[in-house]
Amino acid sequence: MLTQRDKDTDGMKTVVIGDQLVGDGQPCFIIGEIGINHNGDLEVTKSLIDTAVDAGADAVKFQKRTVDVVYTADELATPRENPFGDTNGQLKWGLEFDEAAYQEIDRYCKEKGIMWFASCWDEGSVDFIDRFDPPCYKIASASFTDADLIRYTARKGKPLIVSTGMGDEKQVTRLVEILEEELPGNYVLMHTVSTYPAEIEELNLSTLITLRDKFDVPVGYSGHERGVAESVMTAVMGACAIERHITLDRAMWGSDQAASLEPKGLSLLVRDVRTWEVARGDGVIRLYDREKPIIEKLRRKDTLFS
Repeated sequence: MLTQRDKDTDGMKTVVIGDQLVGDGQPCFIIGEIGINHNGDLEVTKSLIDTAVDAGADAVKFQKRTVDVVYTADELATPRENPFGDTNGQLKWGLEFDEAAYQEIDRYCKEKGIMWFASCWDEGSVDFIDRFDPPCYKIASASFTDADLIRYTARKGKPLIVSTGMGDEKQVTRLVEILEEELPGNYVLMHTVSTYPAEIEELNLSTLITLRDKFDVPVGYSGHERGVAESVMTAVMGACAIERHITLDRAMWGSDQAASLEPKGLSLLVRDVRTWEVARGDGVIRLYDREKPIIEKLRRKDTLFS
């Protein structure tokens, strides 16, 4: 399996994720982020996987944490009412699937023919997910300033999809330097705004163009807005990957549900992005055969070359 970005004679850049090329000139890689919207329930998880498959998404993504590494004892002891108990720790542990659960997730995704991977928030979680031979890894916005974790994950040799939320230009520039040191050319930068849900005036979608032009790498978009249209716009602007949280119902319990797409929304996103990919064409100026009868009806003169 190829693991590094290809550069063809036109300088187009792609990353190989599983058996799919992601990057310039390729179909947009659409990710349904299940994250923690499964609420610790495998049956809900399977329904979310089905949602992504039915919509035509390319992959689903989870989040993996070693709870007592990622959070301090004080944070875990903080009172917080939730379906698993009355502390933040009980919530965090309740949302983490064990190895048997991930084995079932792996089996089910293979049965359904969809890729899956995870954003790993600590080194132990990287090792945990690595057992399942994921096609790539995600670096979450919360982790992109963790140089040690980035290096550790990159050394697994798989492509990285890296979100840049909660970061400024100096931080993103240093991030790219580290990525080029560890995994040159084998990553996608994702423009992200880490508000949940994000307001339209916060999206700053032109950052996609800034990232592409400044760093000359494939760029994508990880969105947390309520709507669909804004994410479709990023495909028009050149996003080679789009990631959106997905849910069965925004009214479900959970911190990310309100910033997620329901099944219809995900289907609309995939449909509209694929429509754009057909409609954009190749840019060659041409006369279509179906236009020729219209010439006979509408064109009075053709004296351009007389």
